[in-house]
Amino acid sequence: MNSENTAPEEKEVNKEEDVLTNDASVTENDADVLSGEEKLIGEIQELKDKYLRLYSEFENYRRRTSKERIDLIKTASEDVIAEIIPVVDDFERAFKASEDEKDVEVVRNGNQLIFHKLVKVLEIKGLKVMEDLIGKPFDADKQEAITNVPAPSEELKGKVIDVIEKGYTLGDKVVRYAKVVIGA
Repeated sequence: MNSENTAPEEKEVNKEEDVLTNDASVTENDADVLSGEEKLIGEIQELKDKYLRLYSEFENYRRRTSKERIDLIKTASEDVIAEIIPVVDDFERAFKASEDEKDVEVVRNGNQLIFHKLVKVLEIKGLKVMEDLIGKPFDADKQEAITNVPAPSEELKGKVIDVIEKGYTLGDKVVRYAKVVIGA
């Protein structure tokens, strides 16, 4: 009977050991899970910090480039203006000189010199006059039709007959459209 009694007791002891072992492994698993969660929480905090830093850096970049763009717009024409100032000075001198001048031709020649000087400054900066428009087909991308008039000949229908106001381009961009009369 002793041997029968010991067998169930051993089974109970073995069950208790298994339960204790299971409890120990559960607490180890809980500890592993907790340390894994702590690692993940730490990584999340690092990523949030990194995100906030990048966001802040981008906002600073956006503000800085916006300010630089505004400054560039304000000072972009500075060099053109600096080159036009001597032309304005020439006009002032011409006006003073023309007050006492009796010969109209001398005043006209002086004004032409100043005009050519101004045109040269603008050409150096890339401004070009739209030339040779008469007799060519109307181009709505570069010209503005003021009116249609009966074409003097059949071949001038739909083509530029007269230029009312010159057009100008700066590089490939139209600064002012040429105002033209089209043959109908």
